[in-house]
Amino acid sequence: MKSKLLQRLSLGSWLGLFLVALTTQLPQSVVAAEGDAKSLQPYSLTTVAEGLYLPWAMAFLPDGQLLVSERSGSLRLVSKGKLSAPLTGVPATFFKGQGGLHDLALHPDYPNNGWVYLSLAWGEPSANATRIVRGRIKGNAFTDVEVIFTATPTKHTPVHYGARIAFLPDNSLVMGVGDGYDFREDAQKSDSLLGKMIRVNDDGSIPADNPFVDKKGYHPAIYSFGHRNPQGMAYDPVRKILFSNEHGPKGGDEVNILKPGNNYGWPVITYGVDYSGASITPYTEYPGMEQPLINWTPSIAPSSLAVYNGDLFPELKGDLLASALKFKEVRWVQMDGNTPTHQVSLFKELGERLRAVYAGPEGALYLLTDSREGKVIKVMPSK
Repeated sequence: MKSKLLQRLSLGSWLGLFLVALTTQLPQSVVAAEGDAKSLQPYSLTTVAEGLYLPWAMAFLPDGQLLVSERSGSLRLVSKGKLSAPLTGVPATFFKGQGGLHDLALHPDYPNNGWVYLSLAWGEPSANATRIVRGRIKGNAFTDVEVIFTATPTKHTPVHYGARIAFLPDNSLVMGVGDGYDFREDAQKSDSLLGKMIRVNDDGSIPADNPFVDKKGYHPAIYSFGHRNPQGMAYDPVRKILFSNEHGPKGGDEVNILKPGNNYGWPVITYGVDYSGASITPYTEYPGMEQPLINWTPSIAPSSLAVYNGDLFPELKGDLLASALKFKEVRWVQMDGNTPTHQVSLFKELGERLRAVYAGPEGALYLLTDSREGKVIKVMPSK
């Protein structure tokens, strides 16, 4: 279903509606605030594992092992610096373009039920989608595999899967679904899951309290509208807030506070322009559509998001950490309550595209590098 606004904006080519002059003024990517930005204490960088083929996500198992997904389709265990062979039984993925095996998360009751959740690209070139499966690790095998949810409709593009997942306190699961690039208008369509955040129960069923569950013409799995390619998501148990970040086009990367039923605007509002330089829309704001908590223009290409609540780096307490592909850094977003203040670039010395950043259970930071010889890097205070 299209709004009248989207119908108006859909007339003709989205690429050619509005040309943008080179002198167009765009919002700054760094948030200004009074006072000085905090600095990170001296730290050391240690390579925990290497030789990973396009690592995408990681989880900390209770026994101290790390579980790592490779976009090429494998799950690996890291134990005392040793990388296992790929686990058997992992479902086949559609490994093309940006697609493959993506995020992973342990069920909140993992010690009792053993469920591991994976998001992945599924299908074939002419019809593929973002899917959630779950299974259990037994030795060097991924077993008891169940498909619990597949986003609809399928698409013919191998890009913009979204695919980050996060559990909420009620054990429901939120996942970002990208707009498929060629289908950005679907982000505003109520019967399509492209360009949406979806929320399901841990078995893939639809929660009765989803915002559109009883509304005619709306897919009941929709949690929020108007997303482009969300690849970062983190629930903060202290603030009780679900944060997300997403790739904009050329400019207009965003951090948002996700709330059920909200419309985050894509492609009706954006601070970015198309890669050709053409305008996507004349609007940066519109009634009923949320403004981003942070707008990154120029784009940093945010690839994950974490909220730090550990003790080893007290200066990071309550702040956001976003890994970045294009800028090859972790962007430290310093927070005053729910308000961003300063931003600081971290770990530029690695010179690596960073796929993900995590706060480990002991308070250390962990980084995944985005390459065909990918690494897990541990960050610890050096004093």
